[in-house]
Amino acid sequence: MTEATPQGLNPQQAAAVRHLDTPLLVLAGAGSGKTRVITEKIVYLIEKKGIPARSIFAVTFTNKAAKEMVARTTERLAPAQRRGLAISTFHTLGLNFIRREFAAMGLRAGFTVLDADDSLALFKSLINHSEYKDIIEPKAAQWQISQWKNDLRAPQTCIEQAIDEETRALAGLFDQYQRQLAACNALDFDDLIGRPVELLQTDATVRERWQARVRYLLVDEYQDTNTTQYELVRLLVGKIGALTAVGDDHQSIYAWRGARPENLNRLAVDFPNLARIKLEQNYRSVNSVLQAANHLIAQDTTTESKQLWSDIGPGEPHRVIICATAEDEAERIATEILHRHFRAQTEYRDFAVLYRGNHQARLIEQALRKLNIPYSLTGGQSFFERAEIKDAMSYLKLLVNPDDDAAFLRVINTPRREIGPTTIEKLGGYARERRSSLFTAARSIGIQTVLEPRAAERLSRFCDWLDGLRRAPSTDAIGVIRQVFNAIDYPSYLREQEATPKAADRRWQNVEEWLDWLAKISTDSAEGGEAMDLPALAQRMTLLGILDQQTREKDSNAVALLTLHAAKGLEFGHVFMAGMEEEILPHRDCVDDERLSEERRLCFVGITRARLSLTFTLTKRRRRYGEWKDTAPSRFLDDIPASLLQWQGEGIEQPKAVTQAQGREHLASIRAMLGK
Repeated sequence: MTEATPQGLNPQQAAAVRHLDTPLLVLAGAGSGKTRVITEKIVYLIEKKGIPARSIFAVTFTNKAAKEMVARTTERLAPAQRRGLAISTFHTLGLNFIRREFAAMGLRAGFTVLDADDSLALFKSLINHSEYKDIIEPKAAQWQISQWKNDLRAPQTCIEQAIDEETRALAGLFDQYQRQLAACNALDFDDLIGRPVELLQTDATVRERWQARVRYLLVDEYQDTNTTQYELVRLLVGKIGALTAVGDDHQSIYAWRGARPENLNRLAVDFPNLARIKLEQNYRSVNSVLQAANHLIAQDTTTESKQLWSDIGPGEPHRVIICATAEDEAERIATEILHRHFRAQTEYRDFAVLYRGNHQARLIEQALRKLNIPYSLTGGQSFFERAEIKDAMSYLKLLVNPDDDAAFLRVINTPRREIGPTTIEKLGGYARERRSSLFTAARSIGIQTVLEPRAAERLSRFCDWLDGLRRAPSTDAIGVIRQVFNAIDYPSYLREQEATPKAADRRWQNVEEWLDWLAKISTDSAEGGEAMDLPALAQRMTLLGILDQQTREKDSNAVALLTLHAAKGLEFGHVFMAGMEEEILPHRDCVDDERLSEERRLCFVGITRARLSLTFTLTKRRRRYGEWKDTAPSRFLDDIPASLLQWQGEGIEQPKAVTQAQGREHLASIRAMLGK
């Protein structure tokens, strides 16, 4: 007897939900309901197949996607049914793994997770005190070593395979960096996946235990996995391969940060009995949008063919607006948004302006401000990047792990304790000689041989105070943190730092908000009904800070300005793609090599963000490095059938009927604005 199709799913979606006999790859086109498939499969596994929720794991790449899955499963399953269900990002899964297996990894309880800034500070320190000072740039080193980690390359391997002086220097720095992390009982962001993979590869007992625990694994956005993420999945599911991987090779746009789209093809090698299902029905866009996307991506021979379609409606042709300059382009975009806003009563939140590079946003911002159009710009300062929040996080980390050098250096003089840079430099040198953390070095008797008595006394006083807080018996983690801020009188420190009391009060309010949020995280994330302890809180908050570029999402009625990369996973009623020119999209650095395919996929992502209308804009000439340069339309426009495009603007003659209709529309818009 054939099982009934789950309610509301199309036949391909239903087949993906029911398939359990072999590993499954779901090639899910843009807007084809892949999150719905993952959610329904989780429900199916629990309700129809009797697999306990605690044995089901679902992983994705962003907190937003994970939250959406959690919300959907919460709607579909009773609390008892979903108890223990693990839906998270890859890095949260890795962190939870490490919290269970830290001893087997040679870590101590209370290990620290460094964010990007802390990691960069450690690189700078190591480089400044090494022979690599004139050879290596810290950010370049951080990027390269991250790539090596994501490719599962060990320091010794990199040293042996180095082909020139710079690579040998980087490999040597990699080795020193790993040793320093070990001395500080710390991990960086890449280690959250790399270290579990290393343990699963080398420890058969741990591997068997986790493979027994993970009875089914679902992975979203599989085309974005790097080598370590792929290996983590493979090691967790073992030879049985209880796995559903969902991905879209047409949306693989992150090779520059380590993603390996070929991992979709590797699945068939590692799991010869892999089944494949395509999802091609789109639930987001009108067909004119999908036809443009289909024709564009058909030119990409590196991906598998899919034909997106929808039953939403035919849609309107896409306008291609040619402007004289970038300033004119920005003004035209702002004007078009304002006209549609009043003419069709369209909310500003339904508009998005997408661009290849952040530098394109400045003129568009100015044009929107000129017309009093509200907008939100991605890439602004994250809540976690504020100085007061980083201070607070550093104190939290240091309470848990006093060997965290980055946290130690940030708070040692916050507020001022008269421990000067000379003292810190001597302490750092002493710690390097002993291969210990700064805190451990400061606590040693020998430190008095390198520091002046008064400096040693001040350092000792700080360490004694920190130790007293750490050892005080308390089950109230939030209370301990508040005690720290009371002891250092942090509000007074902020008043010293800021020009006005109002500015200081705003910063202190951010800390209060952080403390309230910490309390909520502690309770909401509690396992077994008990609030999280300090180590768990510190690790969880650090991970949230890394993953959330904007932790406080606002449903503001504003036009969205964002890059094409940042737009992935989002959708808007009306999309403007600015700068559709050669050397912008595709980017001038990518036109002559294999990266051109990724630029095409990036354009595909932009097109498929639109639900109802799509407008391309470009210029006749653009200022580059202070000089005016003539421009050419993007080659990607040539891949879209002429019947789907309506060219307007500079040098384009419009039929008289069209120009008259446009004039009537603009007049109606002006009247609507005046009336409002």
